[in-house]
Amino acid sequence: MFEDLKPHLAELRKRLGISVAAVIIMAIVMWNFHDAILGWITQPLITALTSVGKISPKAAQGMLVTKELSEAFFVAMKVSFFGGLIAAIPVILAQIWLFIAPGLYANEKKMIIPIVIGGSVMFLAGGAFAYYFVTPLGFAFFIEFGSASFVPMYNISEYVDFFTKIIFGFGLAFELPVFCYFLALLGFIDDRMMINFFRYAIVLIFIIAAILTPPDVLSQIMMAVPLILLYGISILIVRVVNPAPKEEPYIEEDEEETID
Repeated sequence: MFEDLKPHLAELRKRLGISVAAVIIMAIVMWNFHDAILGWITQPLITALTSVGKISPKAAQGMLVTKELSEAFFVAMKVSFFGGLIAAIPVILAQIWLFIAPGLYANEKKMIIPIVIGGSVMFLAGGAFAYYFVTPLGFAFFIEFGSASFVPMYNISEYVDFFTKIIFGFGLAFELPVFCYFLALLGFIDDRMMINFFRYAIVLIFIIAAILTPPDVLSQIMMAVPLILLYGISILIVRVVNPAPKEEPYIEEDEEETID
């Protein structure tokens, strides 16, 4: 049994190695732009601070602090890795597909380009939704909630961790239509199965939202709602790719005899 798994394990190691190498190479490239990436990451918080606290952007930047001497260096490494991971997403998706491709038919193997492009676009769409819609509302709510009792001072390392978790969480969540398209292409699911599973999907969506987002109800709801909408879109996609066979009308025996 182990001998049969050896070629698959070797192939998996190869695909993982290429993916990790792509992330490392892109992270090294992004190191040259870590200041710009960090500015992009902190912009939603600065915007929320200026709008809620009625202060200048410069004063808002002064609320971002470090607690250790080496923290600024490690933050630069984090944002470089963050940028490298996003830049390497097409390569990662391609390696996942190439690992699965040997077990597919020739016509299914040709879907690598749509899968890679679609997966990359949906990940970026999820990240953009989180950046331009979720974080401004979420940060403004949290800042306004605590500003009456506390003086806000935000540790930059903790903020970067919080921010990247939200972006990646929404990016992965928005892969749902691509994932369903892939399963429908292989014939594993059809639209009737997804419709029948809808009530359970809502429960799973809220569980996934709780795992992928920071531990607050607001972020979880803001992820769960678009995920439910994406599930509905996925049903339409699956209906086109692999529609369920039409159910034949049931005819009772006495009616059949009458017809004869």
